[in-house]
Formats: sequence, structure tokens, C-alpha cells
Amino acid sequence: MTAWNADTEADIAGADAVTVVEGSSFCISAVSGDISPDGGTNGAFYQDTRIVSRWILRINGALREPLVAQRPDAFEATFVGRATWPGGRFDSPLVVRQERHIGPGLRDDVTVENFSAEDVDCDIELLVDADQADLFDVKGGRPSEDAAVSRSAGADGLLVEAVRGGQRRGSAIRAAGAEVTIDGLRFRATIPARGKWSTSVIVVPLINGEAPKEPFTEAGLPRHRAGVQRHLAWEENAPRISVADHDVEATLRRSQSDLGSLRIFDADNPGRAAVAAGAPWFMALFGRDSLLSSYMALLIDPNLAVGTLQTLADIQGAKEDPASEEQPGRIPHEVRLGVTAGLSLGGTAYYGTADATPLFVSLLGELGRWGLSGEIIDSLIPNADRALEWIEKYGDRDGDGFVEYLRPNIHGLLNQGWKDSWDGINFADGRMAEPPTALCEVQAYVYSAYVARSSLARTAGDTKTEHHWAERAAALKKAFNDKFWLPDKGYFAVALDKDKNPVDSCTSNMGHCLWTGIVDEEKAPSVAERLMLPEMFTGWGIRTLASDMGAYNPVSYHNGSVWPHDSALVATGLMRYGFVDDAQRIASGILDAAAHFDGQLPELFCGFDRAEFHGPVPYPTACAPQAWAAAAPIQLARILLRFDPDFTRNVVYLAPILPEEMGEFRAENVLLGRSRVAINADGREGSIDGLPPGLKLLKEPRPPLDDRLGGQAGD
Repeated sequence: MTAWNADTEADIAGADAVTVVEGSSFCISAVSGDISPDGGTNGAFYQDTRIVSRWILRINGALREPLVAQRPDAFEATFVGRATWPGGRFDSPLVVRQERHIGPGLRDDVTVENFSAEDVDCDIELLVDADQADLFDVKGGRPSEDAAVSRSAGADGLLVEAVRGGQRRGSAIRAAGAEVTIDGLRFRATIPARGKWSTSVIVVPLINGEAPKEPFTEAGLPRHRAGVQRHLAWEENAPRISVADHDVEATLRRSQSDLGSLRIFDADNPGRAAVAAGAPWFMALFGRDSLLSSYMALLIDPNLAVGTLQTLADIQGAKEDPASEEQPGRIPHEVRLGVTAGLSLGGTAYYGTADATPLFVSLLGELGRWGLSGEIIDSLIPNADRALEWIEKYGDRDGDGFVEYLRPNIHGLLNQGWKDSWDGINFADGRMAEPPTALCEVQAYVYSAYVARSSLARTAGDTKTEHHWAERAAALKKAFNDKFWLPDKGYFAVALDKDKNPVDSCTSNMGHCLWTGIVDEEKAPSVAERLMLPEMFTGWGIRTLASDMGAYNPVSYHNGSVWPHDSALVATGLMRYGFVDDAQRIASGILDAAAHFDGQLPELFCGFDRAEFHGPVPYPTACAPQAWAAAAPIQLARILLRFDPDFTRNVVYLAPILPEEMGEFRAENVLLGRSRVAINADGREGSIDGLPPGLKLLKEPRPPLDDRLGGQAGD
């Protein structure tokens, strides 16, 4: 049995790989547009199955010379190359253009243009294969097991099928006028002088012989498909952001576009969008990633958080299953559609995460202040209560008040927080911590969940429930500050190990504790100081592990790298406790880093100091676009604006502290309740146009939410 998500980091097919994505479908190819059978992770994927594993276009017996590859939208790419003239003429006037679309299959529109003054006979060959390999096998570099691939060529095209785990997966490949063989499609064309030849090659995925509801067709225009129209509508309805600093503006706009491309839709609820974790390997619903990403994207679209919560609520745990780690009330870690996932876990959902369940409740509490329909909030309260029951019955394994994790099988994740690599949790001397493990940030998320539930009860007029969860939050806060604090080091332990010993490494995790407010006021200055020391702050962002720790490695996944979302949450925590300058430094560092990545922050980058190299050093296998990396600049913009609506009190807070070099900021078409508003800011001045009636603008920071009755300091 394969370990679930054993390779928690991705394997990207080279720096020049071109990725297109729509929903959970994606395609990775070379810059030429070709997909090589020995390209490792290259291919086109549909529902976690590789439906194209070879796609090599040859003109007159030779590959094209790549000229340019562009991706005008997330779901399409254009590849332009020069083809060989018959007989090998120097400086060939044959230009090949491929227009690729991904979605419910793949469509390539191939055009060969002859810029010469004479007709030319061309032999055009597309070598095709489709190994039907499961995404987990491809990502992990494992050969597909028990898969007998069959190929049949006929008048309708090429059919490639394989049976794995009792499912028959297939790819039907066709193009008008093609000579079909078991190796692919072949065309013989005479291209007139100054003329063109073109065809459309279509791949239709099959599951037990059934095609998707709306596959690609020759007659249908690719941009008219429902998936494309959804993306274009997102672009049209999203906020229109302008910033005097054009690099920051480009980053925010790219983040917004990437979040739109990472939305996935439930076939049973097509109007409901959730956010996938990232392309290419994590185009699926991930509990933690999707919840944190949609939280950080609230300024762009609160409905993304609604869809994420609703989708997760539909698959909330209902029974005890050690194989999938499902438990009543538990929010899943990951949902997959491939065969390997089902074989490994007896289903398509894996529940091995300690933090998604409290984050679910916390996000619902945040949404309660954004003016969404009371019906939406009320419909999710039962799910929130079941999540809280999981925290107390299953999450707290030994009754000490803290949530711990310990996998009940040999194939689940060893570490079940956001640093889920096998070596992600370690002591200052580099030793690995042994589970059951109680992570500091998980306790912080639980605290936030308790405060959120108390606040939701206050809004509903349920005084008994409000008091209960406020008291639980206060008790957890006290216990946390007693047990996790390291007085001789001046920061919080990253975890408690199996013997309840503090795991004493200095990590970014404690910044998440600032974000939720679980840190005692008198301890916050020491935490902030430690986070901003050169051992933690690189100048670009916050390292996951301090450089003076035993396991530090700037080119590791979780032990010294910089994750933009992590730094954004640390900055949010620093801002909450009043460390404005520190929060601004982190925000500026991350936004500066984004400019070096053409506005698209990757999943992570290496933890080298800013003074060492001209720009941030890319991490070799980082995903991009990646949801919480894309959402990080949006969250940073929000904390620099200090923008916080609270419809439960009929107020909206706006107290900008924009860095001088950023200049003027304006975001139009921002959804606030049922209205669309425009937010204006310049330095420390701000205003909102179109504020809904009955909502009062307060030009001051929102008082922190806490465990006091009423849920807000100053009440």
C-alpha cells in the first residue's frame, strides 16, 4: 500500500515547463508544447489520471524549433515553432502554431503556415500515448502497477485504455482527416504558397467508457465552454485594483487571476466554487490549504470562503475509519479522484490533519462578520458544532486540553500540521519529535475556533453557548501560555512531543499564534523580537526554521525555507499585537520578492539572506500558481489597509498604514455584504465609496477578537 501523499513536495518538470489548468484538469509540457514519454511528470491530467503521456509533433520527420510559448489565460497556451522544410532547407519558412486548451480533456488546434512563394508537401505526425497512470504514481516517480494498456486504431480515432483497481480509464484521440495508427495520428498535406493548413486534435477522457458531460468538440469554440466562461466572469466581477507602485499592482492582479484559475467546482453544485491548493499537483480540495487561502482572499471574494466551507461540510467525517483517518466531525485533509487514492484508503478523502477542523470553525466566525446571508452562516453552524465535538473527543487524545495527532496506520502522514514533511517538526538540536504531537499553531487555531463559536452565539442571542466557548477559549489560552512558553529562550515551543516535552526549535509557527491572539500580551514583544532577528527574517520573508537551529537548511521544504503564506500570517499576527513596523517590513519583503517572480509568488522559495543574492532563490520544485501563495499578497494588502468589516456591530474599520513607496491604492468593486464598494488609501489616509446604508466607517484598527464575553477587546 502506497503511503498517502508520501511525497509532500511536488516535482515540477523543469524551469521551462508550461502548465495550463482549468478546475482539477491540468497539462504540463515542454516549452515546445511536446510531452515526452520520458519527461517524468509531464502530461495532461483529468480527475487525477494522466490522459496524455506522450504528445510529440513532428513535421517532415523532425521536431520543431521552439520560438515562443505564451499563456494568455490559465486554461490556454500558445506554442510557436519553426518546422523543417522537406530536404532540410536552411532558414525554413514553415511556422507551426499550437493553441492548447485544457478542461474536460484536451484540445490542440495546430496550424502550419507556409511563408514561401511555393507550394510544399508536408508529412505531419503526432505521436500519442496515454498511460492512464494515477497522479500519485506520476508525482512520486513510481511505475503504474497492474495496468495493461490497450491501444486500438480505427476510423473514429485512437483509443488507449487501461484497467486499474477495477476502473477502466481511457483516452479517445481524434482529428479530422488523420491516418490513425496505434502510435498516433498522421497527416499528408499540401500547403499552398503563403497559405495555411490546420486541424484540431481532441482528447476525450473516458471513465468506464463514459465521456465527460461537455467534452471538447470540433464545432464548439474552446473559449465558449462553461469552465472558460466561469473564469472570464470571475475576472469581470473581481475587484479592480490600482496601485501607484506598478510592481505591487501587477502582483495583486496576478494573485487575483491565479485564485480564479485555482477554483474547482462540484458537479452536483456547479454554482459553488471552492479553492484548490495549487497547480499542478494539488488541483484538489485540501482542508487546511483551501481554508487558509479563502480566508486570505476575503478582500477579493468572500464567496470563495463560502464555497470552500460548504464543500468541506458535505464531506465532513461521519464515521471512524483508521485507513482514511476519518472520524465524526473531522474536516478532511485532501480529496482525490484517482484510482490510487481509492485503493490506499478505501475512498477518495483522507482526513489526516490536525488543523483543518478548527480552521473550519474559525473561518465561519470570520465570515459571520462580512455581511453574508444569515441563512448561509446558520446552515453551517451544525457542522461547526460537530467540528468542535471532534476537537474535544478525538483531537484531544489524552484529555490535557491540547489537540494532538498520531496516525493510526502506516500509510498516513507522519506530521499532520501545515509542515507535513516527515522531518518538519524537530528540536533545536535537530532531533525529530516523536508523536503524539501537539503543535503550537494547532492550539492557536483551536483557540480561534472557540472564540469564533462564542462570537457566532453572541450574534444569535445564545448567551449560554457564548459563555461556554468564551470560557473554553480562556482556559486554553492560559494552559497554552503555561505549557508552550520557553522562558529561557523567549519564544514558544513549536510543539509538545509524546512525553509532553516542549520541542524547543525556533520556528515561524509561533507567528500563527500571534495571528489568532492566543499569546499573552506580555509575551508578545519577545516573540516579535525573535521573529524579526536575522536568524528568522531573511529580508524577503520569515524562515520556517531559524538559521541557528540544528536542522536548518535553506534549501529544505520546511526547515529554513520561506513560504509566502506563512510570512503573511506572521505579519498579520504582528499587526494584531501592534508591531506595525515589523509587519510592514515583512509585507514589503514578500511583495519585493514577488516582483522577482514576475508577480506570481511560488509555493515557497529558499531561505537565503537577502544580502547574499540579487533576488530570492527559487526552490526547485515549488508549485505555481499555488493558492495560499497567491492569496498572501491579498492578505498583506488587507493588513496594510487595516480593513475589517464587522456587520455584527454595523461598522467597518479602515486605518491604512501603507509604505510611502507604495503610493496611492484603490480597489473598486469590492464585495461588502450585498454592496460593491471602492476602498481608497494613501499612506495613513483612507476612505470607502459606496458604503452600505447602516454601516459606519471607523478610521481606526479593529480591536482584536479575544476570549472576553462579547468577543472583542473594549466591549
